[in-house]
Amino acid sequence: MPKSNLTSRARPPGLRIVLGVVAALLTLLSISGPALAQEDDAPADDASSESIGGTLQTRDEEGEQIALEGVTFVVTDSDGNEVGTAVSDAEGNWRVDLPGPGLYSVELVEDTLPEGNSLRNPDNNPLSDISVQPNTNKNTLFPLGERQSSGDNTNRVAQLTVDGLKLGLIIAICAIGLSLIYGTTGLTNFAHGEMVTIGAMTAYVVNVTWQVSWFGSWMSSLVFGALVAIVFTGFLGYLFNEGVWKPLRKKGASLIAALVVSIGFSILIRYVLLYQFGGRAGFYRDFRIGEPIDFGIFTILRKDLFIIVFTALVLVGVGLALQKTRAGKAMRAVADNRDLAESSGIDVEKVIRLVWIVGSALAGLGGVMFGLTENINWEMGFRLLLLMFAGVTLGGLGTAYGALLGSIIAGLFIQLSTLILPGDVKNVGALVALILILLVRPQGLLGRAERIG
Repeated sequence: MPKSNLTSRARPPGLRIVLGVVAALLTLLSISGPALAQEDDAPADDASSESIGGTLQTRDEEGEQIALEGVTFVVTDSDGNEVGTAVSDAEGNWRVDLPGPGLYSVELVEDTLPEGNSLRNPDNNPLSDISVQPNTNKNTLFPLGERQSSGDNTNRVAQLTVDGLKLGLIIAICAIGLSLIYGTTGLTNFAHGEMVTIGAMTAYVVNVTWQVSWFGSWMSSLVFGALVAIVFTGFLGYLFNEGVWKPLRKKGASLIAALVVSIGFSILIRYVLLYQFGGRAGFYRDFRIGEPIDFGIFTILRKDLFIIVFTALVLVGVGLALQKTRAGKAMRAVADNRDLAESSGIDVEKVIRLVWIVGSALAGLGGVMFGLTENINWEMGFRLLLLMFAGVTLGGLGTAYGALLGSIIAGLFIQLSTLILPGDVKNVGALVALILILLVRPQGLLGRAERIG
């Protein structure tokens, strides 16, 4: 009997779950890592096909888009050897078939441009270090002419507002889980950003490395990848709660200790991803360049319009679930007053477990949406983490609706701040808004004031 007791103390159940977390993450890395690490030197099989192309267009005096025909493009490989040339057709389209995946450069021969046309950024010609992944048709963009601007900045403000709304919705879908976790446990989870990265990379594995598709559709491939990312990150959230945070809560660990543990996990996962994937960026297939839709005072890519509509619908669904469902009401009750919720018969641990699953799954979905607008790399979630904290704090710690409102405000301030600030420091706009609003309302926009002392 004593031997049995000693054995159970030496091998706590939580340890096996922690090992399961590490094993699940390493399984993903071992399967997907070579996709980025060996992207340049992987030989193309007989069925593979890679190409580089694009559409060359400009605007006439009336602002209408017109295609430029007869412009020559030269493609070279990483060693400077010419791979092929192409001439734009009547619709401005051109494409060069490649011998395989790797790094390539594209040069637009300026002497072949029609009279009166010139490159907007001649220093960016040729475009270098273009990463072409297996079975990918890469699109490039050569802007022509001077950047158009209106005297009253109406068009630019409208464009930045749309871009800010898109960014704010992406931040919101990632930050809601962060806010719910804080509201139910009091933990400020610094590892939440890595869930965003893992979600984006999981979808990348399905979409690019495995190229899983239904009926030969690349869209179905990415949809399937997003579903896999949601399930995988939700499962990781469950494992982390059961193997790390639940044992810490039972042992009475302080919130400061739990905070330090989350920082440690954030650094560990981030640099494991860097070691396995490398620092090179990846992109979903056929989603780097998209077709714009012109609404007059602003233009928006079709994929960005999809992101705005889809994330808005998901957030509305999350809000209705929190408001109408039994589980959602239990989450809000625990976030509002844990002791009172427990005394009323709510299983607090079960609610916390659900919060970790849902919050992590939403972070994974947010990572997929963020990957559609940015390159996919090892620190993309970490770069978004500060903005998530700004949105959560701005709206009010622990409230899902506050995270939504605060994130949208943060996204708008980030983009609109470029009207007066350089683009490299645009994130300062969200932090300035955070400071100004907290000076007036320290508990956040939807937070509840509490008496201290």
